[in-house]
Parts: sequence; structure tokens; C-alpha cells
Amino acid sequence: MDYAKIASQVIELSGGKSNIRSVAHCATRLRLQLRNNDLRNEEAISDVEGVKGVFLTQSQFQIIFGAGLVNLICDEVQKQLGTVQESREEEPEEKGNAVQRFIKMLSDIFVPIIPAIVAGGLLMGLNNLLTSPLIGGQSLIELYPQWQGLAAAINTFANAPFTFLPVLIGFSATKKFGGNPFLGAAMGMIMVHPDLLNAYQIGVAQAPVWNIFGFEIAAIGYQGTVLPVLAVAWILASIEKRLHKVTPTWLDNLTTPLLSILITSFMTFIFVGPILRQAGNLLAAGITWTYNTLGPVGGALFGFVYAPITMTGMHHSFIAIETQLLANSAQTGGSFIFSTASMNNVAQGAAVLTVLLMTKNEKIKSICSASGISALLGITEPAMFGVTLKLKYPFYAAMTGSAVGSAYLAGTRTLAQALGAAGLPGFISMKPDHYLNFAIGLALSMAVSFGLTIVFWKKFGLERQDGNGNGKQPGRKSGVQGTAALGTVEGEGTVECAVKAESPSEPERASALFYSPMSGRILPVSQSADEMFASRALGDGMAVDPADGLVCAPCDGTVTMIFPTGHAMGIASDSGFEVLIHAGIDTVKLNGEGFEVFVEQGQHVKKGDRLLRMDLDFIRSKGLNPQTMMIFTEGAVLEVEVFPAANGGADHEAVIVRRK
Repeated sequence: MDYAKIASQVIELSGGKSNIRSVAHCATRLRLQLRNNDLRNEEAISDVEGVKGVFLTQSQFQIIFGAGLVNLICDEVQKQLGTVQESREEEPEEKGNAVQRFIKMLSDIFVPIIPAIVAGGLLMGLNNLLTSPLIGGQSLIELYPQWQGLAAAINTFANAPFTFLPVLIGFSATKKFGGNPFLGAAMGMIMVHPDLLNAYQIGVAQAPVWNIFGFEIAAIGYQGTVLPVLAVAWILASIEKRLHKVTPTWLDNLTTPLLSILITSFMTFIFVGPILRQAGNLLAAGITWTYNTLGPVGGALFGFVYAPITMTGMHHSFIAIETQLLANSAQTGGSFIFSTASMNNVAQGAAVLTVLLMTKNEKIKSICSASGISALLGITEPAMFGVTLKLKYPFYAAMTGSAVGSAYLAGTRTLAQALGAAGLPGFISMKPDHYLNFAIGLALSMAVSFGLTIVFWKKFGLERQDGNGNGKQPGRKSGVQGTAALGTVEGEGTVECAVKAESPSEPERASALFYSPMSGRILPVSQSADEMFASRALGDGMAVDPADGLVCAPCDGTVTMIFPTGHAMGIASDSGFEVLIHAGIDTVKLNGEGFEVFVEQGQHVKKGDRLLRMDLDFIRSKGLNPQTMMIFTEGAVLEVEVFPAANGGADHEAVIVRRK
């Protein structure tokens, strides 16, 4: 894989270097802040090697590459952009409501430190395997005492990221708030200094006190806390930025760091820290009480909405809560958030692997194989944005599977004791006596997701929507050589447009078959609700009252014209006929609202390829008719024979066109 080429394509298709404000990445996604989002070409980027999906959220354009690959691509993009990623020009973060901005802030702070937290969590799980009584009531280190040193070392390694969590958060948060991140790290070190009473010993040991002019300040540390550090980082950054503005330049480097640390430190230990420590404890206790009180119902609700929460990025805010739950595990019992995340991830993975088994589309297969395994191992973005969300119903199946598994875990109070990879590897983060229930929850989530995906696949005909509209539906072959049925006639003239067929061998045939561009009731154009089309002033053809909003290519050919509003396009068929497809009546008034175009002018398409989609509900809500016309514009030189439901359609073709 040529990372430099992929990076170059991403930059070019995102509007060029001058359009990119900054670039970063998370576990699976390349995150671009663009000056003008309209300059991006999502369709073209989706076809770049390695890309599993794209989407725009708030002001951020995100391209999904998957774990491992995204790091390499991001490095290459940054290299080609030069120093643009270090630009201090602020992204338009003011967009969105207060909750959305707060969630994005938490995401930006915690995403960079996730690897350290995950490493600590997995090491903690490994230590639990060595020290838990799993074999006949004895632990491995009891059976093999020579391993005690190994367990002690791993325990130290595992605890470090949580013990010194304020240092990590202090660095990341202060940088986010516009301050010096190294001052933030220093403030985090102060909050966990060994001379302070360790936060985990509160209530067990007497806290030392600083007596300053008769005013006593408790010297208590903030190991494992989150909220106090976030507030302290904001205060530090605010003080530092203010001092930079009012301090003479010749004195700035000397006094600003000194005063920033000194003022922030006293504020931390006098009132900010104690208040927010208690707030964090109450938050963790409150969420745990709610979860435990609602039981399986609460688990099901949380499991059902976890995927949509992940889709918006709000799940990053859970890290703050989850860390607090784990830090107070003696009171809370552990974290149910990790357990729920595991149910969601394996449900998404099961849905994607089901699509892999069902689909005949090779591109979707290649995406499913990688993203499905990735989801089972804990990373769901490629699965969601690359497969389940595109097909919609597998996403619903996965949400339901997650709800069932999470309900079971809530009913059995199955909790995690550490962070880690939420999915099949999640066993290492669970309490050893919860392994069985965790395994049952995983099995329930995957089974429900798998079964519902199959049901939805068959019920809603997802094959023809599996990524490019090129799936096959059963149908008899036409009697005309070189063509194939585009679908089956169902009930009153319903014609599915979904099958690719070979291009006709003669470029200027005397006659050719064309197929309905939409599912629905077929009519001769003379019966159109639009008087102009019904008069055949633009040419002969057909009309269709659509059953859904997907418009597919009626033939093999080249897209010659796309109207700026997206409601109409022209195709020059490979058989030599000119076709106009007009979606809806008077829909030009909508100025493109309610229409999504999937092709470009000059692009060659095959029968059944997706051309555009119109939102039928939206169009009807505007008082407009979504009836769609397919017109042959050569007029008097052609004869057009339409097959409505009442008189045939045995070979599934909708229209035969002949030259006079």
C-alpha cells in the first residue's frame, strides 16, 4: 500500500492544502478541519484505497481507515502538509450547541491518552489472571511462587497510568484549553505528589496539613480523579493566557509560569479540588445507583443507544465517568460501561460478518472482512460507517443485539474491573468470577444481531443497497440477447432495479430494452400527472409512481448531464439512445433539498447502479408529487413500447425502444 499516494489523494480530494486547517487522528479515523467543507469530494474519497467510510460531523470531516492504518496515513498527510497541522488558527468549534461542544472538548482531551489507559487496563487484567484464585481456589502465583516477582512488576506497570492520570489529563487538557501543556503536566504532578496523602487512603490514614498563617489546608492527592484535573487545567490555561497579555515581554518567561503554577496550586487545594472530588464521587455513585436500580431495563436501554452515542463521539465522555467508577470500585463494584461497550462492539461485528456471508458485492465483502473482525476486537467505527449504517437495517439489528446482551449483564451485575479492548478480548478486563456471564452476554448479543440481520436482509432486499446498488435479485432472463432481467415484477407493476447486465454489443441497435429506474407502479408517460410530460413534448417514455426513493440506471451508458439541483440527469445508453430521467414533478423548486446524487457527469454506469436518491416524505411534505419520468428525447424517430402492470412485463423489462 502506497501511503504517500493515499495521503496525496486525501489532500487533493479534500480541497487541497489551502483548504485544510488541521489534521489529527483517533483510533480509526483521520480527522480534518476544512476551511470550506463544500470543496470535499466524499464519493471520490470513498474510492481511495484503504478508506472504509467518510462522514462530516459538526465542522470536522472524518475519514475512516481503521486501527493501525490511520496512524500511518495521518503521519504521511502531516508530512505533505508541512506545518499546517500545528496551525493555531482555531477550528470553528463554536458550531453546535453547548452539549455538543462539551462532548467534543472531552473527546479532544481523552482521545490522545486512550492508548495509555488501555495499556494500563490490559496489564491490570493480566495481573488479575496471575493473582485470582482460578485453579482449584488457588492463583497462579500461589501454585508457582517463582512468578510472584512478575506479578508484582506487572501490577506496578498497570497502576502507573491510573495513579498518575492527572499528569496525562493535565497535559492534554491544558493543551486543549490553549495553555502550555508542560505546565499542565507539572500541575498534574503536583496533584499526585508523594508528600500528599494518596487519594485511595482517604478515610484510612490521617491527611497531613499545611498551616499557612493560621489557615490549614489538607494535603490530599488526586490519584485516579478526572473532574478536578479538567477544572484545574482550564484555570491554569486561563491564568497563563491572561498573564501573557499583561506581563512585559522581558519578564514574561520568568514570572508567567511561576505565577500560573502558584496561583493554580493554591486554588486547587483550597476549594477547586475538594469540591470537584466530591462531585466526581457523587456522579459515579449516582450513575451506578441508576444502573443498578433499573436493572435489566436500564442495561437494555443503555445497550440500545450505545451505538448511536458512539456514532456522535459522545462515548468519549464516558471515559471520565468510567475512570471514576474504577477508581472507586470498592464502593461501585466496577464499571458497567465497559461491559455495555463490549456487547455493542460484538453486535456490530456480528452484523457485519452476516453481511459478509449474505452479500455478493466484492467491494462490500472486502470491507466486511476487515471491519467485522475489528469490531469484534473492540473498534467499531469501520463497521458502522463502512457497512451497517450504509445498509441501515444491520445497524438496527446490532443495536437490538447490544440491548439484549447488556440487559443480561445488568441482570447478573456483570462488571469490569479495568479498561481494555471492549469486545471478545474483554475477558481480561472482567472479574474472574464474571467470565461465564460475560461470555453468555457476548453470545446473546452476537446471536440476536446475526439473526435479525438475516431477517432484515431477506425482508427488505438489502442486496440491492449493499454499497453501490449492484446487488442481484432473482429474475428470469429476457428473450433479447445480451441483456438480463433487472428485477422481478411484484404485485401491481413493482419493478426492482438492481442487477448489472452486460453492455449490448452493437452500439447503434435498432431496438433495446430499458428498465424502470425505480421500484413502483409503471405507467405510459401519457398518463403522467405532469401535463408537459404527458403531452410527450419532450419525448415518449414512461412514468413510475415510486415505492421508495432510490433511482437506478435503466441501462448501461454514460451520464451526460446532471442538473445542478440533482433532480434530473441524462444518460447516453451504450445502445445509442438518449434518456432523460426526471425525479419528481416541479422538484426543481427545492433547489436540491431532498436529493442525494451518487454519480458524476461523464461517469459510465451499468444497469442497476445507483444514480440518486430522493426523500419521498420530504418531497410530499412540500406538497409535490414524487412521480418520476424516463423520457427518450429523440422524439419522432423512435417508437416506445411501455409494459405497465396490466399488460405483461413477463420478461421484466419496462420499456422497449425501436428506431422507425
